[in-house]
Amino acid sequence: MSGSPLTPDSPSGLAGVEQEILRACKDAARDRSEVQLVAVSKTFEAEAIVPVLTAGQRVFGENRVQEAKAKWPVLMARYPDVELHLIGPLQSNKAKEAVALFHAIHSVDRPSICEALAKEIDKQGRAPHLFVQINTGEEPQKAGIAPQDADAFLAACTKTYGLTIAGLMCIPPVDEAAAPHFALTAKIAARNGLKLLSMGMSADFAEAILMGATHVRVGSAIFGQRSKPV
Repeated sequence: MSGSPLTPDSPSGLAGVEQEILRACKDAARDRSEVQLVAVSKTFEAEAIVPVLTAGQRVFGENRVQEAKAKWPVLMARYPDVELHLIGPLQSNKAKEAVALFHAIHSVDRPSICEALAKEIDKQGRAPHLFVQINTGEEPQKAGIAPQDADAFLAACTKTYGLTIAGLMCIPPVDEAAAPHFALTAKIAARNGLKLLSMGMSADFAEAILMGATHVRVGSAIFGQRSKPV
């Protein structure tokens, strides 16, 4: 896992985020290579993404399979070393396309998804990194496994479905302090022997790094505010 080799004329948002990551890593006594920046390009068109690619960023996050399919194959033909992460909810009927396109899926959250992913991973011979999403705030409108169910679900992922889970992902409630949610996610990961933590977005990624995040999902701080709903 490594940081982006940014160019001197990197877009200001990307350069600012990189400096913040460096500061947070220094404060946490961590090496910059331990944190992967996932530039969240959902809703942004190719012309907004190209300058970030040109600057050296190679890991990007998308929320929807169909949107990613519409814009990324052409970009990936130009930049074949791009790594694409699915950070939004996945429907079972999109598992085939998701396994074919994405290098990582951050939103494994129910048995039907496990079953669909296991089938496609076996069929395609392609194994994206898989993160189980933890609904740390137990919010009914949000996807993810409740913290008290996490251990059993992780065991089922491996024993029942034969999946290799790389780590955990969380999205703290917007109206609560993020730190306790990051701490809870890290605790669940540690007791299950998982090393990867997808935690932190534009408003709190530095705090997430201090609490062990290995992947930070940053969109608006790089690309600016979105002009259409996500």
